[in-house]
Amino acid sequence: MWVADKWQDFKVLDAGEGEKLEQWGKYILRRPDPQAIWNKKSNLWDKADAFYHRNKSGGGFWENINKIPDFWEISYDNLKFNIKPTSFKHTGLFPEQAVNWEWIIERITREPQSLKILNLFAYTGGATVAALSAGAEVVHIDASRGMIELAKANVESSNLLDKKVRFIQDDVIKFVQREIRRGNKYHGIIMDPPAFGRGKEGEIWEIEKSLNELITLCKELLSDDASFMLINSYANDISRYAMENILKDQILENFSGKVYSNEIGLSIETRPGLFLPCGVSIRWERD
Repeated sequence: MWVADKWQDFKVLDAGEGEKLEQWGKYILRRPDPQAIWNKKSNLWDKADAFYHRNKSGGGFWENINKIPDFWEISYDNLKFNIKPTSFKHTGLFPEQAVNWEWIIERITREPQSLKILNLFAYTGGATVAALSAGAEVVHIDASRGMIELAKANVESSNLLDKKVRFIQDDVIKFVQREIRRGNKYHGIIMDPPAFGRGKEGEIWEIEKSLNELITLCKELLSDDASFMLINSYANDISRYAMENILKDQILENFSGKVYSNEIGLSIETRPGLFLPCGVSIRWERD
């Protein structure tokens, strides 16, 4: 497992019995996590400032035990992110992605030329901020206007407004098809596709049916001197090896390098040796 263990402003204090207890800066949040199927052990659970309750009919709500702001800022090294608890239990940031930010920064800074990066299903822009901080130009695509606005706020908080970035609200596959027709090319492609989603005009995304088509299209957007491709996934019913096979089948047909993958996760502060699994990442990198 690739573990995001360099955080200063974030900790998983404990996890178990379908929940996790996290510290985000000064505030402690308690919320559901279906991967945490073991027992709780910590006595910190009553320290939560806010508690997300699921409704039986779906969705849920936050109970503020102590007063917390509508949003606040945390840092990862020189990157800054705005935390905003939402009605869908999310906070606007997936902290386990720090392992991918580190890799993206390393891939970009090792290249002698400036890189142009495409970030698909880009959410609130963690990978966008990381790539910009390393000196890349980024095109950021997401179907949600609200997520794009949060991504812009993260770029601003990280003092990266002087960098080259375009924020585009669009359906990913339609955008990629248009980029192919335009003849645009990228040195790196990042994507974090959902298991299921809808585009801004009601387009349906189902990862089992759509991912292979998207990789086939994205292959045409890679420049001859492309550096990398990164897929992150939270779709538990698809093996990371299946997604590895797509990249090996599609990308290694035209480009040298290697494809490899791993689970990503977070250490649990009060439970040495236990890690919270948080999805998988699949990487292609040029030799």
